[in-house]
Amino acid sequence: MSKPGIMGTIQLAATLVFALPIGLLGVQMLLDGKMLVGGAFVAVAVLMVVLEEYLTTPTDIPSSVAEKAVGKAVKTPEEEKE
Repeated sequence: MSKPGIMGTIQLAATLVFALPIGLLGVQMLLDGKMLVGGAFVAVAVLMVVLEEYLTTPTDIPSSVAEKAVGKAVKTPEEEKE
C-alpha cells in the first residue's frame, strides 16, 4: 500500500465504487451456475483493486522521488544516534 493518507483512501474508495458492482455481478452469476463468466467478473473486480493498490503510475513517481530526497536530507533522531 504505497499511498497512505486521505488521497490513498479516496482513490481506493473510487476504485471500489466500480469494482464492487462487478464483483457482485460475478457472485450472482456464480450462484446461478454460470461458473466461467461469474469467475471472470470476480477476477476482474479483484484485479481492479489489486492493481490500483500496488501498480506504480506516473503520478506516483514525483511523490516517490520527493520521499527519497527528504529521507536522505533529513535524519530522524534514531538515525542520528547510530
